[in-house]
Amino acid sequence: MLRTLGLESLDELVDQVVPQSIRPSIKGASIGQGVSEAEALERLRRMARKNRPMTSMIGQGYYDTFMPSVVMRNVMENPAWYTAYTPYQPEISQGRLEALLNFQTLVSDLTGMPVANASLLDDATACAEAMAMAHRVGKKRSNRFLVDQDIHPQVLSVMQTRARPQGWEIEVASLEEGIPEGPFFGALLAYPGSSGEVRDPRVCIEALHQQDAIVTLVCDPMALVLLESPQVLGADIAVGSMQRYGMPLGNGGPHAAFMATKDAYKRSTPGRIVGVSRDRAGKPALRLALQTREQHIRREKATSNICTAQALPAMLSGFYALYHGPEGLQAIATRIHRFTSILAAGFKALGITRRNTHFFDTITLEFGAQAATFLDKARQAGINLRDMGAGRVGISCDETTQAETVRTLWRCAGADDARLADFEKELSVGDEGLPASLRRQGDLLTHPIFHRYHSETDMMRYMRRLADKDLALDRSMIPLGSCTMKLNPATAMMPITWPEFGRIHPFAPEDQKQGYTELYVYLEKALCTLSGYDAVSLQPNSGAQGEFAGLMAIAAYHRAHGQGQRHVCLIPASAHGTNPASAQMAGMTVVVVACDDAGNVDVADLKAKLARYEGDVAAVMVTYPSTHGVFEERITEICALVHEAGGQVYLDGANLNAQVGLARPGKYGADVSHFNLHKTFCVPHGGGGPGMGPIGVGAHLAPYLPSGEAGGERISAAPYGSASVLPISAAYIMMMGDEGLRQASIVAVLNANYIAKRLEGAYEVLFRGESGFTAHECILDLRPLKEKAGVTVDDITKRLIDYGFHAPTVSFPVPGTVMIEPTESESRWELDRFCQAMLSIREEIALIETGERQYEETPLAYAPHTAADLVSEWPRRYSRHEGVYPAGTEIDKYWPAVGRIDNVWGDRNLMCSCPDIASYVSDTQN
Repeated sequence: MLRTLGLESLDELVDQVVPQSIRPSIKGASIGQGVSEAEALERLRRMARKNRPMTSMIGQGYYDTFMPSVVMRNVMENPAWYTAYTPYQPEISQGRLEALLNFQTLVSDLTGMPVANASLLDDATACAEAMAMAHRVGKKRSNRFLVDQDIHPQVLSVMQTRARPQGWEIEVASLEEGIPEGPFFGALLAYPGSSGEVRDPRVCIEALHQQDAIVTLVCDPMALVLLESPQVLGADIAVGSMQRYGMPLGNGGPHAAFMATKDAYKRSTPGRIVGVSRDRAGKPALRLALQTREQHIRREKATSNICTAQALPAMLSGFYALYHGPEGLQAIATRIHRFTSILAAGFKALGITRRNTHFFDTITLEFGAQAATFLDKARQAGINLRDMGAGRVGISCDETTQAETVRTLWRCAGADDARLADFEKELSVGDEGLPASLRRQGDLLTHPIFHRYHSETDMMRYMRRLADKDLALDRSMIPLGSCTMKLNPATAMMPITWPEFGRIHPFAPEDQKQGYTELYVYLEKALCTLSGYDAVSLQPNSGAQGEFAGLMAIAAYHRAHGQGQRHVCLIPASAHGTNPASAQMAGMTVVVVACDDAGNVDVADLKAKLARYEGDVAAVMVTYPSTHGVFEERITEICALVHEAGGQVYLDGANLNAQVGLARPGKYGADVSHFNLHKTFCVPHGGGGPGMGPIGVGAHLAPYLPSGEAGGERISAAPYGSASVLPISAAYIMMMGDEGLRQASIVAVLNANYIAKRLEGAYEVLFRGESGFTAHECILDLRPLKEKAGVTVDDITKRLIDYGFHAPTVSFPVPGTVMIEPTESESRWELDRFCQAMLSIREEIALIETGERQYEETPLAYAPHTAADLVSEWPRRYSRHEGVYPAGTEIDKYWPAVGRIDNVWGDRNLMCSCPDIASYVSDTQN
């Protein structure tokens, strides 16, 4: 490979690619030597043993669960599912799209709303997103938002973080006596409340609607199995967390959140929506609908920076519901409620006052001065409860609650064996906690999909059929630029299923989480060492959340130094759409900086913008290596110019995988970066999440990092975000060590340049560095091919499917191009296979250029080809073999489940939940 590039060594490649100005920044950095897989697992085992999983009855939005073994084994532990990319190429994503559509249908049925998205990051983020959506779609031009006093404190904290930079005023009020005087642009009501109280919100909703407020209910989806739907109650939006549908506690995540809403608001819904369309043969086909990645369309006007969310947890929760079906879910919900009722009746018999009149799974008890004693006794018995302060204790039941747990709590409250014996006789049913007026009416989950897969055999085969429709990293290279799809080592994946990591509540006492504490310390230190920063926050649970957290830290720093007027964020024109969206959410004004013909930041334009906005510049956001796949030579100059102007440098860490071991941004001028653990540090993409976006900062910004403390400024609901995926990155860093991580970065650069060289002459590489090399990705300009032959980017990427490859990044950062990032995980054999596919496609295009064939007479016009094409009529000039078995595919042929999808038809005929397939097919034939 080096000979192909005309080089003698990898070090020579580094000399050619990485600017001399930033290479000294690596001096002094060391995380030590890499260790074996066995040793890494043993280190993590030692950490895990320091955690003490106990029976968790803390509640507060987090509950212990039983993930069905068939789902654990065949999805959560299966690389066919966890290595898949976000389904932007729908023809090769029909399996995960169907799983996400099942999730949407589940949420839509539970909430009664016609539109649901394919998950959000956590319930607190979902509530904040609902607030932003209410402001966008509502008629009332108020800046006040009403929040029910009875919501979880971590949810309120995240909402306050999001509201502050927008100038929205959150008013927290008890709604028992009605709503306070308006006007409000929106409101969030709890259903049930954090205290466990189940109130009928209809009167409040009607009163809020009279002043044109948009009303959101934050719901418990397990309670909704028994409770009336938010739609029937009159809500406009419903949000919540699907964690208790089979996902482990995981010390806070990852857990899929949901949002459902009225049809009128579907185009304002953040995140992803899976829709039903059809392929070119008229066959039903799924794809992402409505271009809901609004940050790419509206950019600095976006109200959300949600890019990918918790797709894999959403699919797991959907499979949990499919496996149990409506009867199984009703049995689980009824059992939870029955245990809570019996528990409540026992405490009542013991003379202990209950605060909440009605309940589903949570009761709040008045212990007064005895609260601490009761909590301590329960803890000594192995049970964690919620200390609500002021002598109150919260107790939440879940699907893992056992009869002996209930007896133990009664004993802790003073019941002796004789009293327990009486309880066994008298309390077998307990008090009824649900108000009759809120009992759910009508059938639940009526679609046939929820009635078919209740045996393990059927469930296993269904999940296998879905996986076989998809193309994931376990089958071939996914050559996406800006979204590193690299190997997720099996060894690194193993600890996430250990109960010592999985069965920990995020608000359990700290002395029960010492293993997690050690893990955090290790990872924070390693990330600081590798990046050159002084402090790290592990809280942001996506890259976009990391961007927001970093910009909020910068804004807080300026305010603390009397520079609160600084509001301008300078962002290169090539930036990913989340950059301007995050800046807008942080209350900053986005000013675009031009890029020059080589794809670099136009330093002259940067200087002009710094002068124009003198005294107002808060920050610059720059991706490095650049979005164009180049190590910009003037990065240190850019940092110095911004610092001289009084601003801070946010260096987007999306491409950090080309720098680790070669340079450290915290030492060559950057002030803050986020680290995509789901890219550089091997947390798998999972079809669109989970992700983690910790941020590193210089010492001067450390005081302004997100807080995990009560009342502190939060970015995510849990203090450490999606904590249970952190062992993956820790294991990867342990096993790689200094040399392994450096080697990975260099080989990533080598692989990208090898592909660029192999394709040279057939395609034009759009951007290169001053030495003629790219960084870790290369951009091919396909625009001349459209001009000469009428062949589009889509034609080429869909034809790649026939060769068994996922498409590269399409039309970003430049329309009419593809961005290829092979990563360090791919062998030369796989790189050559990809290059041969691209060269073969180029030969097909050449036939059009020479006039030997018309565009319509080539496989490019019909790709991808399905198995059904083999048995269909074939009125085409090229042979069946040429269409479906292009060169190199005979050994291992991937068959897409559908042909090319009609996106326009899908947007005109939007369906966002599982359709009645029979009627749908008949509809498309008419």
